[in-house]
Amino acid sequence: MIRALLLVDIQLDYFPGGAFPLVDPQAAAASARSVLDAFRATGDLVVHVFHVATDPTATFFRPETPGVGFHPLVAPIEGETVIQKREPNSFIGTGLRELLADAGVTELVIVGMMSSMCIDSTTRAAHEFGFDVTVVSDACAAPDLTFGDIIIPGATVHASFMAALDGSFATVIPSTGLLKP
Repeated sequence: MIRALLLVDIQLDYFPGGAFPLVDPQAAAASARSVLDAFRATGDLVVHVFHVATDPTATFFRPETPGVGFHPLVAPIEGETVIQKREPNSFIGTGLRELLADAGVTELVIVGMMSSMCIDSTTRAAHEFGFDVTVVSDACAAPDLTFGDIIIPGATVHASFMAALDGSFATVIPSTGLLKP
């Protein structure tokens, strides 16, 4: 099996001081970094995906703003693939599927932001395209959400989406499970 790491939207707008901070993105980025280090050490394919908003009324990921940039903890290095997207699903309009197919990738490990949007959408698409998908739960983060008068804490949002993906669309494990010797 040939595997690849997909880092989705670990961008500055999701961190404190950004335009749309998530709940505890620093811890997720630190776990993503440990996974990234492992992939770099083995020479497996690493793909960084970042979102740039096209809607002129967007409040975050606006073109040419600092918030659209990669968090320095997981920034791409020379030789790593970088893909820009405009939709929650990292496969739509990006050439990601073709890139992975051309590299012979069959196993996809996904980390990043937001559990409730881009991680969910990308994971489901990857599964539907036939990839063996693993989501690293502690290397993802979510925002607090509201539904009507109900406020749903980010940790609950994250856990709910991880629970929905696990077993049906992906194997969901913590970084310690992925990185064990």
